[in-house]
Amino acid sequence: MTRLSVPSGEATLSARIEGDAGKPWLLLSNSLAADLSMWDDQIALFCLTHRVLRYDTRGHGQSSVPAGPYDFPMLVADTVALLDHVGADRTDVIGLSLGGMTALGLGLAHPGRVGRMLVCDARADNPPPFVAGWDDRIAAISAGGMEAIRDGTLARWFTPASKPEQRERAGRMILSTPAPGYIACARALQGLDYLRHLPGMTVPVTYLVGAEDLAAPPVAMQSMADATPGGHLVMLPGLAHVPNMERPDLFNQAVGPWLAATK
Repeated sequence: MTRLSVPSGEATLSARIEGDAGKPWLLLSNSLAADLSMWDDQIALFCLTHRVLRYDTRGHGQSSVPAGPYDFPMLVADTVALLDHVGADRTDVIGLSLGGMTALGLGLAHPGRVGRMLVCDARADNPPPFVAGWDDRIAAISAGGMEAIRDGTLARWFTPASKPEQRERAGRMILSTPAPGYIACARALQGLDYLRHLPGMTVPVTYLVGAEDLAAPPVAMQSMADATPGGHLVMLPGLAHVPNMERPDLFNQAVGPWLAATK
């Protein structure tokens, strides 16, 4: 494993490289209020087929926290800076939630840099209730810090049947997220506007969602798949917004066919 500090505009991104040189690159992009460790249960599997580059989104983990608000062009520029830094002309991409939206932005703006994408538990639009929900969370954090949204976030991320140790691990990630970084990324989410551009996507996209996901509902993800040329949706029964953490075994099994198609 190699840990990197990568400059991107006013940010410094913390990243890791894992896996054998010479294999195709795989870029992993994390959700809001998480860090690159959210993929720990997938790394051994991903390294069978890829050389993995994962990173902490700006404002998260060990990456720096530039003043916000952020936007998706900025988050996409960060991924390009990472790819340029490691000399990856082209990469496959897996992103979840905020990371999945960032992946869509990369595929739309820089299709030549992307082989194919797996977009998990993400949205591509910003209806009024979605925008208002972020205002509510930002207000809660401003009044009470990250503790104020931990329980509500965990209730969206996991089903009641999830294991306590997985919820506790996720809760620690949420609390360790710098509040200014969370708020700056939440402002980016309020400007999300990719759905109308998906018919022009030229990168192959597979979508994946937990059937119990209320944050990125299956119906919303089906509309994304329908709008994307060649897109299709894989649904994981009984799981919510972060299926890779709630049931790594089921998530890894579902991702297996996508990995097996690596060229």
